[in-house]
Amino acid sequence: MSARSPRHRMAVMIWVAVFPTLTVLQLLLGDLLQDLPLVLRTLVLATIAVPIVVYGLMPLLQRLVTRRA
Repeated sequence: MSARSPRHRMAVMIWVAVFPTLTVLQLLLGDLLQDLPLVLRTLVLATIAVPIVVYGLMPLLQRLVTRRA
């Protein structure tokens, strides 16, 4: 990844954190949220996913990338 710009690296890291988080949350909460309107369902998922990604997964990924560099 060293040939890529920092912006590309950050975009990949965010995708690696967000996609699995949303997938797992959808698997866990999908049945509970299925009757909600799309906007409300998205609000609930984002409210749970953003702290997980920002405070949990991104610092971990940043440490992993820093070690590899």
